[in-house]
Amino acid sequence: MKDNRFDTKTDRIIQASMKLADEPAGELNRKLKEALYRKEKAMQNQPAMCRLSLWYLPMVFNLILFGMLAVAARMMIGNVYLFYFAAGICLYIGLSGVLLTVVGVKRANLKEDMTIHVEKRGAWA
Repeated sequence: MKDNRFDTKTDRIIQASMKLADEPAGELNRKLKEALYRKEKAMQNQPAMCRLSLWYLPMVFNLILFGMLAVAARMMIGNVYLFYFAAGICLYIGLSGVLLTVVGVKRANLKEDMTIHVEKRGAWA
């Protein structure tokens, strides 16, 4: 094959294909606008805030508190039967706190009242 570095016809074809138009073609412009409007509508439909429900926190704190009281009863009380009695009371109160929390959530709609709304950051967050 011949090495022709000065092929002007090929150079003109390459330069013509590399030229940029000032405006995109009408069909391309319409498709881009359509995609942009679709994304904008999807962003408007998304909630602007993130919801963090905290309804379970009283139940968890109650279980932790009475669990620690049961452990403290184990360390302080030397009598085995008295320790089992105190630990049983602590566990009973902890489980009744769980029951009260579940009933309160069902009856009083506490999930909505105990929700923190965190604002999302950024355009695509």
